[in-house]
Amino acid sequence: MALYLIGDVQGCDAALGQLLGKINFSPSRDTLFLLGDLVNRGPDSLAVLRRLRAYGASARCLLGNHDLHLLALAHGARDPHRLDTLTSVLQDPDRQGLLQWLSQQSMALCEHIGGEPVLMVHAGVLPSWTLAQTLDLAAEVEAVLRGAELPAFLHQMYGNQPVRWQDNLVGMERLRVIVNALTRLRFCTAQGEMEFVTKNSAAAAPPGFMPWFDVPGRQTAHVTVAFGHWSTLGCLSRPRLMALDTGCVWGGALSAVRIDGDGARELIQVPCPAAQNPDMSGD
Repeated sequence: MALYLIGDVQGCDAALGQLLGKINFSPSRDTLFLLGDLVNRGPDSLAVLRRLRAYGASARCLLGNHDLHLLALAHGARDPHRLDTLTSVLQDPDRQGLLQWLSQQSMALCEHIGGEPVLMVHAGVLPSWTLAQTLDLAAEVEAVLRGAELPAFLHQMYGNQPVRWQDNLVGMERLRVIVNALTRLRFCTAQGEMEFVTKNSAAAAPPGFMPWFDVPGRQTAHVTVAFGHWSTLGCLSRPRLMALDTGCVWGGALSAVRIDGDGARELIQVPCPAAQNPDMSGD
């Protein structure tokens, strides 16, 4: 059995199909872990959702900011962005079934591979959060996404405040910080203050900020963390870190990492034929 971690698909179903063919993916034998942003900006978000839903437990998916945007659009909590490519999903006869499936996906996942934990998030982890705390906080948001409070939550989800985590946060402020960290984070300060404007490479950190994974004393530094979201960062592989958004939808590649039981990694990539206008606004 092999495990495959896959970066941001963003509606590029042709590239996803090509990648799965290249790795000879078998739902009866292999497990896919998709690191969020399954949909939007690419040409066929509907096909991506149908494909992944059909794989059942063999495709375990994280929710990224674009996936939450789709849910917000569907519930009237967000206006369409000029680069959105979600109409086919919203107008599909099986819209409700697809959106229900999407809302059941995860905010964070942890899988033990070769006896070592691999924490998977879409964007990042705040430096003060431990592995256990990250999973617990993700579960708080998942419970809301899967329950009757979903519409009300989506109408209050957006915003940059608070910019820092505090254990005594409650209500929507608490949930918003969790969502922002897990689906939007790139840069933060050593104290965990988040910055959401800069979308350039890690070398372009604003004064006083740094990539979240380079914060000294980060509580998950001893755990392998895999994430997507940051296409201008590209593919990054360190002993305890994997970044897998290689900008498929922007003319880059769709990337997967195969991890075997002994922890060995293999990078597999396919070019994406569906390059869009590389306007990263709303990313």
